[in-house]
Amino acid sequence: MATQPAGKTRKHHRDIVVIGASAGGVTALLELVKTLPADFPAPIFVVQHLAADSPSILPQLLDSVSALQARHPKSGEVVEPGVIYVAEPDHHLLLEGDQVLMMRGPKENRFRPSIDALFRSAAYTYGPRVIGVVLTGYLDDGTSGLWSVQRMGGLAVVQDPHDAQQPAMPTNALEFVAADHIVPLSEPGSLLVRLTGEPAPAKTRLPAAELDLLKVELTIAKQGGGFELGIIDRGKLTPFTCPDCHGALTQLIEGKLIRYRCHTGHAYTVSALLSEVTESVESMLYMSMRGLEETKMLLQNLGNHFEQDQQDAVARLFFRKADETGKQARVLHDSIIKHEAMSGDLQFYKRNWADSN
Repeated sequence: MATQPAGKTRKHHRDIVVIGASAGGVTALLELVKTLPADFPAPIFVVQHLAADSPSILPQLLDSVSALQARHPKSGEVVEPGVIYVAEPDHHLLLEGDQVLMMRGPKENRFRPSIDALFRSAAYTYGPRVIGVVLTGYLDDGTSGLWSVQRMGGLAVVQDPHDAQQPAMPTNALEFVAADHIVPLSEPGSLLVRLTGEPAPAKTRLPAAELDLLKVELTIAKQGGGFELGIIDRGKLTPFTCPDCHGALTQLIEGKLIRYRCHTGHAYTVSALLSEVTESVESMLYMSMRGLEETKMLLQNLGNHFEQDQQDAVARLFFRKADETGKQARVLHDSIIKHEAMSGDLQFYKRNWADSN
């Protein structure tokens, strides 16, 4: 497939499809691709969240139900229409010129591959030719990338949250992106067939600073090096640190969406950052509780020793200290239980706020 970066004068159709999915995504992808015809005119690029150390058989699964060929691409492979390119575990799937790249740049929203990284690369490279599709999943990976797709003139397609196995990803996408199409899982296939037959509009003109930031973030996804690329100066430096590497976080604004990226390159939305921070704090609370419980056991052991040695006054002192330490451990335990309710999707807080007002 002879492809060209966005901005060339040659007329194209909407012939680049990028799809992101997480929890429940394998089932959704199987349902989608089996409805596509053998002569589907566009390449399809898929990021499905998987554990980094898990072998992926997703291309084989898609192959078994689809008329199209599915595979993990080799980095540098020239893009062809009618092929489903599936990201490998622990590699970002990116587009550059007429090639597909498999890179191990910094994680975004705790994931590599990242849906946002794929969507941004497609938006930057192909502009209005792109159709971005967000399917079922937890939290909000894909929201920022879909915003970029639409910002560059592409189309935003979101699975109906009521139809999704896990509605958080579609719901968050709809919170920040005015989707062009909201469809149940039974409809994306026929919709994509229709949309890929439409001519792409003219390239969208954006401020140079916005395009430059997009280019920088694509470079980070390929190779890291956010500090050398000046990511700190691209937004507002915050007092927060990266949960992964503890580097300084810069706040980036996309429409109403707030994101953070550290100077080494890791990126987070508010939901992902909150989830990571609360998980880290929970871990430290458990470590503190363990230390207090170990202290209590030691104090009790010493109390038993002095009691057997008939030093009752000393024994009572250690037993009292053990009881006080146990109470402190129980306070931490209660704090952990309350803290666990803080982690998760921002939609949880919005629903709770609406229910209480």
